[in-house]
Amino acid sequence: MTQIKIYQEGEIPSPTRRIWHTFAENPFAFAGLWAVIGLLLLAVFGPLIAPYSAEYQDPRALLLAPSWNAAGTVEHFLGTDDLGRDIFSRLLHGAHLTFGVALAIVLTSLMLGFIIGSISGMMKGLKASILSHLLDALLSIPSLLMAILVVAVMGPGLDNVFWAVGIALTPQFVRATHQAIQEELQKEYVKAAKLDGANRIQIFWYVVMPNVWDTIIIQTTLGISAAILDIAALGFLNIGAQAPSPEWGAMVSQGMDNILTAPWTVTIPGGAILCSVLAINLVGDGLRSALSPINN
Repeated sequence: MTQIKIYQEGEIPSPTRRIWHTFAENPFAFAGLWAVIGLLLLAVFGPLIAPYSAEYQDPRALLLAPSWNAAGTVEHFLGTDDLGRDIFSRLLHGAHLTFGVALAIVLTSLMLGFIIGSISGMMKGLKASILSHLLDALLSIPSLLMAILVVAVMGPGLDNVFWAVGIALTPQFVRATHQAIQEELQKEYVKAAKLDGANRIQIFWYVVMPNVWDTIIIQTTLGISAAILDIAALGFLNIGAQAPSPEWGAMVSQGMDNILTAPWTVTIPGGAILCSVLAINLVGDGLRSALSPINN
């Protein structure tokens, strides 16, 4: 015999599921998430699916227009540059140099910034004050200018760009972590945990950090877009990735000489940079809305 339920039990979603539902209800954030997933796949598998190598030159297809132009061909879908190199293939090869390197830089900066920010955030008195003012002084310098200064000392090249942009972005993660922890330490529930006998490690990991992860996640998404722009800007200024590298910023720089006769050599890699930064910012805005206390 079937058991009759008199009381309807409502399912209470977990916090993770509520965050996902709120995020998925935002169509722009959801579209940005799919775009970011596509960028990740291109960064990993782009060189494998590219029809040509990044350095392959076709002397019979110099400055060939994209395929939707009457003078273009399907063999070179997005056209070629002044050396006959396929732009579509170079974009696929350059995805891991721009987007992939940006992810590696942000993850490295995140680890360093989280460690330093956590230690400084749990401090009190003169040490915390000195470190806070030092971070304010570092953050007063734009990240791109800081990266240019570091590259000027270390020399051009993508390897040096990794450290330059990483050094420029680390203070942002340190400051975000430091500020979030300092704000949480002033809350009443932290004082209650201290009265219950919790030590500093327990307060940090089990009491403070669950309310700080959202700030770190949002800062990470913003840091990825900033890293992409910094890498591309350094490549455009010829102090980052050097020719014939297919890094997107370097591709824009290499196409500037032909911007009037072949504008696709500049607009297509520039559009790739724009779309990647826009997608990451949409995901960041969606996460900020989903993780806000109002929605939770």
